Amino acid sequence: MSVLAPQGSVGNPGGPAAPDTVAVIALDPKRRRPRANAAGMRGQSRTAYLMIAPMAILLGIFVMWPLIYAIYLSGFEISFYQDPEFVGLQFYQYVLEDKRFWASLGVGLAYAAMVVPLGMLISLLIASFIKTLSQRLAAYMKTTVYVPAVVSTVVASVLYLFIYQDQGVANWLLSLLRLGPINWLNSPVTALPAIAVPGIWLGLGITTLIMLAALLDIPDSYYESAQLDGAGFVKRTWYITLPVMRNVLLYLFVTGFVGAMQMLDLPLIMTNGGPVGATTTPNLFIFNTFRDGTAYATSFSITAALLLFAVLGTLSAFIFRLVNSEKSLDG
Repeated sequence: MSVLAPQGSVGNPGGPAAPDTVAVIALDPKRRRPRANAAGMRGQSRTAYLMIAPMAILLGIFVMWPLIYAIYLSGFEISFYQDPEFVGLQFYQYVLEDKRFWASLGVGLAYAAMVVPLGMLISLLIASFIKTLSQRLAAYMKTTVYVPAVVSTVVASVLYLFIYQDQGVANWLLSLLRLGPINWLNSPVTALPAIAVPGIWLGLGITTLIMLAALLDIPDSYYESAQLDGAGFVKRTWYITLPVMRNVLLYLFVTGFVGAMQMLDLPLIMTNGGPVGATTTPNLFIFNTFRDGTAYATSFSITAALLLFAVLGTLSAFIFRLVNSEKSLDG
């Protein structure tokens, strides 16, 4: 942007004026920004802060403050029979030296390894099938698949307790193959896989619908080009569906992994952590520690919960780092 001014009035004040001659004067770039734009940006910033404020307040009240207070309490020896006594990091040492805590983390990892990948695979296959159906059949299938999401975990636990009985449906199916019966929930080998089945079933509905939405967002031209090149279903899934859905798969994997590691209801109701601790997940270990009646159970369980929080946060960060989501594709 420039301004045209008489030469006699700028650059040579003492010389004769030359109205027919002009000089080009460049303005300072800082003066080019209109004040209205700056005011508008400030107004937009205030609007954004106002919209974020309710969530930030709720996050601070129900997440950050309890976390900070829990960290504070973990440094005290809390007893119902005497005043709290500051002990520093003593309970962190107790938890880290407890073999039952590490065993529960192993059970949680094993449970998550069973539930999350298999559940995502089944959901992807179901979502791919629903995508090929007509509108009416697809609506019926989506409603049917979503039913487990509205079933209570307690109800599912009781239902599968009947399924795994000696004369239950599971052993009846095995008898048709001239196998079994199997004592599903009383064997350390089969108890955790038996609990993983209802875990997969409960998460199937939401995972399938999220994957279906992601599949529908992929342009059909991608698949049409692949079909012209002779690519089958497996190759189209491997080279098109999975790369384009990487963000969605990452979200489902991380949230499913964290949820599976924190499972409490299924092992509590179906096995109460048994047999011999084979189904004692981290949250069940913390729950049992809190209610065991010892004098300092509160301090121990709070510290164990904080260490579980640190483990889940570290593993989640490792997964994000490993997958490198910022370079993933969107359909």
